[in-house]
Amino acid sequence: MTLLQLPTIRPKNPKAEKAPKPEKVVKVKADKAPKPAKVPKVKAEKAPKPEKAEKPAKPEKAAKAKKTVASAPEPVVLSAESVEIIGRELDAIRDRVVADLGTADRDYILNVVRMQRRLELTGRGLMFLGFLPPAWLAGVAALSASKILDNMEIGHNVMHGQYDWMRDDMLHSSSFEWDNVCPSDQWRHSHNYMHHTHTNILDLDRDIGYGILRMEYEQPWNPIRLGNPVYAFLLMMGFEWGVMLHDLEYDNVLKGKRKWSDVKVLLAGWWSKIRGQVTKDYIVHPALTGPLFPLTFAGNLTANLVRNVWAFSVIFCGHFPSGAQVFTQEETAEETRGEWYVRQMLGSANISGSPLMHLATGNLSFQIEHHLFPDLPAHRYPEIADKVRALCEEHGLPYTTGPLHKQVGNVWSKMFRLALPLPPTPADTPAVLIERRKVSPAA
Repeated sequence: MTLLQLPTIRPKNPKAEKAPKPEKVVKVKADKAPKPAKVPKVKAEKAPKPEKAEKPAKPEKAAKAKKTVASAPEPVVLSAESVEIIGRELDAIRDRVVADLGTADRDYILNVVRMQRRLELTGRGLMFLGFLPPAWLAGVAALSASKILDNMEIGHNVMHGQYDWMRDDMLHSSSFEWDNVCPSDQWRHSHNYMHHTHTNILDLDRDIGYGILRMEYEQPWNPIRLGNPVYAFLLMMGFEWGVMLHDLEYDNVLKGKRKWSDVKVLLAGWWSKIRGQVTKDYIVHPALTGPLFPLTFAGNLTANLVRNVWAFSVIFCGHFPSGAQVFTQEETAEETRGEWYVRQMLGSANISGSPLMHLATGNLSFQIEHHLFPDLPAHRYPEIADKVRALCEEHGLPYTTGPLHKQVGNVWSKMFRLALPLPPTPADTPAVLIERRKVSPAA
């Protein structure tokens, strides 16, 4: 384009038009005509530097990179010294709460137990009027609330030993049995020990996917993972049964890592608990309502489904939304008390909401605080949360929280993404790297 423009520009030179002898024009311009090729070399046309404006193809890439970094900031590197400071401060918070335990805590849990029993009696009573749709719905609502309180605020927390200091057999972790098909002793092993000791450690914490779901990008993908959302839905609907099977470790049995003979002891516990639960909910109570047997059966089944969906949602929102980190066994080997605390905070997430919502979750909406202090009465977590959050802000650590609908949507969106062999999103990249203390060879 440049070479074509130059010849047309020259003839329009005023001097060329005034020249009486066109020969001179021809001579001058004919001789100098080939020289326009040199003009571009002198970068006469490149003076505006349009190509340099485009050459910032590199700056554009840099801008894109900056944009990505902006959405996924560089991880915070937490020094070993900061880790130990955090550990000491959290120990101090725990000590203050333990020293303050007393009558108020005892009254709280006993009041919740009384509320749960009243709700159950109300629900059972309303089933005798189940032929009236409003009575049936009210009965289902009361039974659902009763089962949720029994499993979340009472069962889960009592079996963590949160009220062992009361020395009340009814509320002692070693003797409590809940309204659930999972035997309490098996739950204490799979949850209290396996999960809370190895929180979010790959291949140790079986709560990461319950052996059937892909919940983290670090878990390898294969075509079976395409059913991830379907498996999650089935687990949600029958969550109490999934919790019962949790301690079986069926995948390890299939891989030969665990013998069937090792799990025979579990079967007796399952049979005893299933027999009691099925008899109570699907035979005895429906039979007591006589001709309303089908309606009472359906009401009890619905209440169990409501409890399952609620428990699944609360637990998954507390462990698997974007922002919760996972760790390897190498990263957590020989960890200090402070490192254990930091891992608990980074691997958990909270749910914001009203006091009633917190009660319905068993205060597991404060999952971060629960993972830090699993044996402290859960109703104390709201007062602890402000101190934990301030500690996170002081050290630049994330404090993952959000309303229930947002956390539920986040978790299900993640489960759909993980069904496919996709790379992690910026939100799923580690937010914190923990600097481990140096261990001397003698140690």
